[in-house]
Amino acid sequence: MVLSRFDILVTDLSMVLIFDMDDTLYVEMDYVVSGFKAVSDYLHNTMHLPKSSTLEIMLNELEQNGRGLVFNAVLTASKVYSKALVKKCLSVYRLHKPNISLGKETKACLSRFMNSKKYVLTDGNKVVQAQKVEALGLAEVMDGIFITHRFGLAHSKPSPYCYFKIIDQEQVPPSEAVYIGDNPKKDFVGIKPLGFKTIRVLTGPYRNLKVAPDYQADLSIKGLDELTPELIHSIK
Repeated sequence: MVLSRFDILVTDLSMVLIFDMDDTLYVEMDYVVSGFKAVSDYLHNTMHLPKSSTLEIMLNELEQNGRGLVFNAVLTASKVYSKALVKKCLSVYRLHKPNISLGKETKACLSRFMNSKKYVLTDGNKVVQAQKVEALGLAEVMDGIFITHRFGLAHSKPSPYCYFKIIDQEQVPPSEAVYIGDNPKKDFVGIKPLGFKTIRVLTGPYRNLKVAPDYQADLSIKGLDELTPELIHSIK
């Protein structure tokens, strides 16, 4: 049977949407830069280091070598390195109030699905992810927030544990839930075989990553502006 547009919008009311957070609902690099600025402020206030140069060093280190030793690099370059100071910089980064927000595309998408149940399911440090949730105002626009590390590392993605907590709470089968995420390394492989619908957003650092069929989502979209009830209901 072919669904009319009216039927699609009505059936959408029972669909449960589960969103990844980082690089799906907002640009994670905005959080990283926000954190680096907080560290630069701290180093300026305590060590009298110039904000602009310390921020530049951190951004260059990130671009060249990734996040792993960013604080080591800036402290070494500034000739104030110590293990204790690296630890303090990490604490400042994790505990800072992020300067991040939902973009117009995300807000429009959430508005389009105002009659659907919506959840966030995200991996990551519990404190860090909670700070992001608060800064983005997600508690006001979502029906629930699941930070997987609150349930133990074993239940982080690709574990289906938290996904099942959501559908159990909503009393729907996996076929009435759709997960929207950006990381094909872990976002879809654990739940797609169980009947969950999956959509990959081609954003962030994984946007060009090619993966084996088992790791692919049912559908891929360039951005949340393409996420519609019709698209979801087209997934077989």
